[in-house]
Amino acid sequence: MLLHDEILEQPAALERVLSLNGEVSKQARDLLIAAGTSHVVIAARGTSDNAARYAKYVWGTELSVPVTLAAPSLYTRYVSPPRLDGAVVVGISQSGQSPDLLAVVDEAKRHGRPTIAIVNEVDSPLAQLADVVVPLHAGTEGSVAATKSYTTSLLTVAMIAGGSSSLSAIPGLVREVLALEPAIAAEARRIGPIDKAVVLGRGYNHATAFEWALKLQEMAYVFAHGFSTADFTHGPFAVLQPGFPVLAAVPEGATTNDSLEILRRARDEGGATVSLITSVTDTGLDGVVTPAVPEAVSPITLTTCAQLFTLHMALVRGIDPETPRGLHKVTRTS
Repeated sequence: MLLHDEILEQPAALERVLSLNGEVSKQARDLLIAAGTSHVVIAARGTSDNAARYAKYVWGTELSVPVTLAAPSLYTRYVSPPRLDGAVVVGISQSGQSPDLLAVVDEAKRHGRPTIAIVNEVDSPLAQLADVVVPLHAGTEGSVAATKSYTTSLLTVAMIAGGSSSLSAIPGLVREVLALEPAIAAEARRIGPIDKAVVLGRGYNHATAFEWALKLQEMAYVFAHGFSTADFTHGPFAVLQPGFPVLAAVPEGATTNDSLEILRRARDEGGATVSLITSVTDTGLDGVVTPAVPEAVSPITLTTCAQLFTLHMALVRGIDPETPRGLHKVTRTS
């Protein structure tokens, strides 16, 4: 299965990023922290939007720079682009072809703002526009669902942030997660052929919640919605009823205790069926325990676990995840 093969290729792809992107990551970081930079605007769609969500946290904590996500329709459909004074504009894309993302970066260029492209296709229109191009080195990705291009995006964002000695261990930790596939498949079977779910994550793993939900939608046709674990208590908690599936990504770190408390409440008060991917042992909740990793880079290992869970959920539901309905590898929006 091509999709499964590409999930297994991730350690090698991550090693390429670490080996080849040191200097260009520093060039990108220098733009983000340069005098006169007040904030970062990221243009992205789909899976790359979730890499941008991760950048909000890791660039915010490591570089103390505010990060916002662009609204590309302002640049195309409404022809009312906001001011970009003080902004570094970053495009994140696998293909680098979507016209609305190009419009955001092009507007930045017109106003003399520095631009960065994080992209798998280094000959793409996005790469040609940007001042600094940071390749993902994911290699050819034939499956519609992005896997290795997403985790290499996360690692690229983390490398640009700098300051972490933990990055070199990531490929090996991902290999350890891949070795957990029998346990992950068993957890997907335990949950059963669900057709809806909420997916929770907080902080750095806010991105993981949204990416896991997206994968469940496109690969397994599960009507899934990602939430901040904290936001889930501000109203959405009321959707819970006995047996309702609640999936969550919880690393060991600043958000652990609050997140576990909310998940136990979802199980005990809401009757939810909870499935957890976590690096925390002895949570008292069902799920899969992944290798210990610093919270700031935990989305890479937890997302790999979520990818395998979703692939096996598709198989539990009798769905071929290789051929999602109505989707194509490259999506161009304007």
